[in-house]
Amino acid sequence: MTTLNQLANAFNSRRALKIISGLQNFDHDSVRMVVRAAAAGGATFVDIAADRELVKLAKAHCDLPICVSAVEPAKLAEAVAAGADLVEIGNYDKFYAQGRVFSAAEIIELTQATRALLPQIMLSVTVPHTLPLDLQVALAEQLVTCGADIIQTEGGTSSSPAHGGTLGLIEKAAPTLAAAYAIGRAVQVPVLCASGLSDVTAPMAIAAGAAGIGVGSAVNQLNDQIAMIAVVRSLRESLEGVSQISLSLR
Repeated sequence: MTTLNQLANAFNSRRALKIISGLQNFDHDSVRMVVRAAAAGGATFVDIAADRELVKLAKAHCDLPICVSAVEPAKLAEAVAAGADLVEIGNYDKFYAQGRVFSAAEIIELTQATRALLPQIMLSVTVPHTLPLDLQVALAEQLVTCGADIIQTEGGTSSSPAHGGTLGLIEKAAPTLAAAYAIGRAVQVPVLCASGLSDVTAPMAIAAGAAGIGVGSAVNQLNDQIAMIAVVRSLRESLEGVSQISLSLR
């Protein structure tokens, strides 16, 4: 079975787990730790910055499908030429910190340009959480028309939890969960719920309609390989628990 078939099966069973190293993380040691932890912890695929050398590094240290992220279509094409399996327009968090916000028109233009360069590659596109929810849904529908194979949600950076513990984790995930719920009912492609998720809220993402989750900082901000693996495993087990419940109810 090919890596993309495995990925499709994970989406179909609604248990896809993407581990994200970071759009602007070009540190080889950091990326190596993340991809190794993703593989050891049982993730479905990994998401790294669109860079030829990082693609080669990731391929050398894990056998998972490699997704590359960028907001420049040419960089995505270069990474695919180096061996990337799928591409993502997204992971905008670092740009938000710099004061850059992406409009719906800009995301559509990036999607069209990427699809023109890469007509056969699996394409994921993130819908910016900076848009009102109804406009996020409208954009997602347009992106599918433009050729997006996966729609990703976000929102963790806009959330300011008022509580600690479990309640705080739910508050943190609320924006991306809301987007997954709304978008998942409007499009016929897999929705990947990402940004601000944990093992507590991963099942909520699936219940909201997502086909999988994406997690970045909960893993890539750790400095210990064992701790990274533990987080990935807890996320995988959380998703597997949801799948087992779903099967028992059929």
